[in-house]
Order: sequence, then C-alpha cells, then structure tokens
Amino acid sequence: MPLIHVIIPAFNEEKSIAKVIRDIPDAFVAEVIVVNNNSTDATAAEAAAAGATVLHEPQPGYGNACLKGIAYAAAKPEAIRPDIIVFLDGDYSDYPGELPAIVQPLLDGRAEMVIGSRALGNREAGSMMPQQIFGNWLATTLLRWLYGARFTDLGPFRAIKLPTLLQLDMRDRTYGWTVEMQAKAAKHKVPYTEVPVTYRKRIGFSKVSGTVKGSVMAGYKIIFTIFKVLF
Repeated sequence: MPLIHVIIPAFNEEKSIAKVIRDIPDAFVAEVIVVNNNSTDATAAEAAAAGATVLHEPQPGYGNACLKGIAYAAAKPEAIRPDIIVFLDGDYSDYPGELPAIVQPLLDGRAEMVIGSRALGNREAGSMMPQQIFGNWLATTLLRWLYGARFTDLGPFRAIKLPTLLQLDMRDRTYGWTVEMQAKAAKHKVPYTEVPVTYRKRIGFSKVSGTVKGSVMAGYKIIFTIFKVLF
C-alpha cells in the first residue's frame, strides 16, 4: 500500500480542525499534517490533541501553508517518504471520509492527479457563494480554452503523487495555488481525472469568499495565474 500523507492548511479553524482529522480514514493515511498558518486561536492545540503533526507557517497565505507541508513531506527519508499527498481544507466543508475515492485513481494507475469536483458531486445549498461558483466556472472555462483541460472545479480536496507534485515546481503563495497546480498539470500533460465529492457549509467564516475584498483578490489572482503559467 503506498504511503499517503494528508496536508491541511489551517487559519483560525479551532472549531472544525479536530472534526476534520477525526473523519480521515486511518487505514489509508500514514500521517496527517496540519500547517498552522499564523492562526490567532487554538487551531494548533486542537490539531495536536486530535493526533496530527502540527507545523507552523507564520507567513499568511494558502500556498505558503501548502508549500510548508510539501517541504516537510519531501524531506523525509526515502523509506517513510509519502507516495501520495492529499490536500484537504480545515473548515469541515469537505467530507474526509471520501478520501478513498479520491486516491483510488492514483492507486490503480489511471491518473497522477485527482481533483475532487464539487460541481460533479452533491453540494449543500449555500455551501458555495455565488462568486465562488462563477469564479470556478470562469477559471475552468479558461483552462479549457487555453490548455484544453477538462476540469469542472478548482476544489481544494485533491490528491497527487509526490514525485509529480515536485515536478510541477509549485510557486504560488496565496489564492492562486489550486489553479496553478491544475494549469501546470495540463501544460505538462500530467494524467488527471476528477472524482465527484460532497460539499457542505463550512464551520466558521470564510476568509476569502466571505468578504468582497477577498473575493476580488482571489478572482484576480486565479485569472493572473492561469495566464502566467501559460506564458
């Protein structure tokens, strides 16, 4: 069985992080890594009490947190280095119990990257703001027009083989992280697929889609990243 690590970027998720960790299937995952991204609450303590490895990334940014987790996993001795990395949000909007379905295409050799698609799955009413739905549509449309990529979502719940992830040379440190991975995978012809996932209202307040400023900045960064990777 390939070694699987889960990386969870977390900023002020003290009310949800233990629930996320609890629902991750132990039989599939060797280590859960929570990257505490400059939280001002008890996120780190809750994650540690739930059994996760807690890393600290003081520089704010979703991409910064992901890069911290990747560096930790990649630096492990070969015998315990993960074969697969799963990314999962810490707000309990994803269903961690669906992890086996997310990784299955990697295990059976059908893909090297899997995106959990909320568009193809069951999405609870109100779980995504209108600007998120529109942003996903715009981004996936641009990826199809510019890269020929058939994505339906930029969902945060995703899995990728570690060697493939390292080859993508991820750089984005903020809002463009997810679309950078997908654009680079398309550009470099990485075999990918999507798996329908269930999505619910998050616990707590969204730091991105919950504000006008966050939504505008995220939208700009996503579009900018799509064109930056292309050229």
